[in-house]
Amino acid sequence: MANVTRFDPFQISALDPFDDVFKGFFRPVRIEGAPDVQIRMDVKEDDKGYTVHAEIPGVKKDDIHVTIDGNQVSISAEVKQEKEVKEGEKVLRSERYYGKVARSFSLASDIDEATAHAKYAEGVLELVLPKKTAAASKKLTIN
Repeated sequence: MANVTRFDPFQISALDPFDDVFKGFFRPVRIEGAPDVQIRMDVKEDDKGYTVHAEIPGVKKDDIHVTIDGNQVSISAEVKQEKEVKEGEKVLRSERYYGKVARSFSLASDIDEATAHAKYAEGVLELVLPKKTAAASKKLTIN
């Protein structure tokens, strides 16, 4: 019976002479202590439109941008978080994080950009996105 093992293309072999040189070079890097900032969302639909609740904690209202293009909605935010703990003049710990988070998604119907509105309170962005009414079809008479 043959042994089945998993193959990890990023695993560096012990026989590799460059083991120490390239160790972890091609692997994703995560900075320890950096917050895990993501935009988490709930999307609800009714016959008139969509309601989106997006959690973006610790972000100022002016640093959030929402764009609508047809049925495509994009949310982006500039994250700036700073924490300092001081005792006298000596800084014991300093944690800073700056970055940009973004999320885009498509909806089943086009959005009426003119009547859409957004509200941000307590770390939650609420988008009310009315569906665009279908243009009435016009029947042409043939001469």
